[in-house]
Amino acid sequence: MTPKQRLAAALAHEEPDRCPLDLWITPEVEAALKRERGIEDPFELRAALGHDLLMKIVGQVASFYMSEQAQYVDAWGILWRRVEFPGGQGSYTEMVGHPLAGEDALLASYRPPDPHEPTQYAGVADLVARWGQTHAIVGGVLGSAFEGPWYLRGMDQFLTDMLLNKDYAHALTDLVADWNLVAGLKLVELGCDLILAGDDVGVQDRMLISPQLFREFVKPRYGRLFGAYKKANPGLKIATHICGYIEPILDDLVETGVDILNPVQPLAMDPARLKKRYGQHLSFWGAVDDQKVLPLGSPEEVEAEVRLRLRQLAPGGGYILCSSHNVQPGTPMANIRAFYRAAEKYRTYPIAL
Repeated sequence: MTPKQRLAAALAHEEPDRCPLDLWITPEVEAALKRERGIEDPFELRAALGHDLLMKIVGQVASFYMSEQAQYVDAWGILWRRVEFPGGQGSYTEMVGHPLAGEDALLASYRPPDPHEPTQYAGVADLVARWGQTHAIVGGVLGSAFEGPWYLRGMDQFLTDMLLNKDYAHALTDLVADWNLVAGLKLVELGCDLILAGDDVGVQDRMLISPQLFREFVKPRYGRLFGAYKKANPGLKIATHICGYIEPILDDLVETGVDILNPVQPLAMDPARLKKRYGQHLSFWGAVDDQKVLPLGSPEEVEAEVRLRLRQLAPGGGYILCSSHNVQPGTPMANIRAFYRAAEKYRTYPIAL
């Protein structure tokens, strides 16, 4: 089977030849793998490593690593700052300035980037042209209806708006969702097989916002976005990237048309319980622990983790073997190699139980 066929079968809740494979990595880990493999192109690297999915993101989340400068302003007017990890292992970026912080009146004159502007989709078009016949192509429009608004407003202020300034919060949420509607439809038009949307509304052991606020602000926008995407291509699959504990809203996600849950953090939610409860409705993408096992465990523990998640989630299809988020700088290369070795060894169907 080609990677594209393999993923399609798995997402139809069938057992393909092998469980589909992916791994989310930071730029530092990507650079180390490029050096080790002698491959410079990031998508050639992933294909060589056996990944079945290749992804390109547009919109606000694409700003996380858009510049090497110590500070930069993205197209949305958000100010970003690079912060170094201790020990010189790399850096991450964080938002330090929000264009709509302060006076509510700023919203009336704010203009987001033009979602029709073609150059921002050039990387997606190239990815589809180069790899779309063999691999599943993922188009990302993250920050769809909660993160996007707080990126513009500031988290504390937007959370306050959701409770005390609801008309403003709804207007701002619509501004972001409207942009993602146009962008997502463009990704569908370009030939993406899967749209990755979503917002982090969970933390490690609870919801970041209440289920009631999710249903008021986020769920209706998801329904509008995902319904439009699937109307444009009825065969399209929708994945939501939502970190942390979100069990109280899983039924809501199914109702909005979500097909795939990502990243399935096993220290926040039990993958086996999710598979038992939602395995007929959702596929799962992630679950290999990169909070403790990948960065801090031994290669043998990484192998055991891969086997565990395959046993829990792969039977009957509906699983993409992947880390539970981006593998961080400082993760031993021996553990990353162990992940790929274990995947090669154990992901062939039937999965050994």
